[in-house]
Amino acid sequence: MRALVTGGAGFIGSHLCELLIERGWTVQIIDDLSTGSKDNIRGLLPSKSFQYAFDSVLNEMVLDRLVSTCDVIFHLAAAVGVELIVKRPIHTIRTNVEGTDCVLKAARRYHKAVVITSTSEVYGKSTKIPFREEDDTVSGPTTKHRWAYACSKAIDEFAAFALAKETGQPVYIVRLFNTVGVRQSSRYGMVVPRFIKQALHDEPITVYGDGEQSRCFANVADVTRGLADLISSEAAAGQVINLGNNEEITINALAERIRQTFSSKSSIVHIPYDRAYEEGFEDMHRRVPSLEKAKRLLDYAPTIDLDQTIREIGDYLVKVDG
Repeated sequence: MRALVTGGAGFIGSHLCELLIERGWTVQIIDDLSTGSKDNIRGLLPSKSFQYAFDSVLNEMVLDRLVSTCDVIFHLAAAVGVELIVKRPIHTIRTNVEGTDCVLKAARRYHKAVVITSTSEVYGKSTKIPFREEDDTVSGPTTKHRWAYACSKAIDEFAAFALAKETGQPVYIVRLFNTVGVRQSSRYGMVVPRFIKQALHDEPITVYGDGEQSRCFANVADVTRGLADLISSEAAAGQVINLGNNEEITINALAERIRQTFSSKSSIVHIPYDRAYEEGFEDMHRRVPSLEKAKRLLDYAPTIDLDQTIREIGDYLVKVDG
């Protein structure tokens, strides 16, 4: 099998490339390096099973060539991180909506299977816990840039299902919940590597809001395994599937666990959302996935707990930062 991974030099994309090559796939990537990094794929460069194009998925000429030679497209290229989404809303909408449109048009031209990586953000402000794939979505007002990301990814889902309906070609929609692991950058506000870096340097651990919001953090190795298993499941085609972990933890508890793990002298400091992001910023209080569908269709279940993940990231940061 030959895969095209858009955003393949990104955090999740690079781990997916490694796993696919381990499984005997040939992998091509396209990445404009806006949030990805050459360092993420440095270990793959010597492999004869790996090829790369440092370009945007909006470059339809390059994308067309890559799609024409692959069997399946894993579309991971997207705007990432709450800070980036809030500060650059036009970039967010264009990258997500136009980028996915280009991918789907090329997929239609060559009748290729497509995996669209969507997000738990699509569930919006829903209070029905856990989030199930068939649940209604509850978006915030259009005046809040916070919700542009969720809505743009929902449009991606609608467009993919429209393609499947009109052409009959296989599409897979995966809603990723908070995914963490080595090589994840703290540059765009990613909470776990940011907290760990602060703890390792005995700097204040900065919690946004009151810290009572909760999340479920999945190790990237579990998530990429679920992504790679999709293609071998005929029942998964045409479905929306949650991937992540369902172990819930508040951000306050996360900060304390990280501080204790590294015996850090850091204090825990709370910063109001208005200062951290923008005035009137709205957040999701809880974000917990139902993994029943993933278990049924992919035999998926998370295998790596949060404590191990925290230690892995800490070891990695010590190694790269010195």
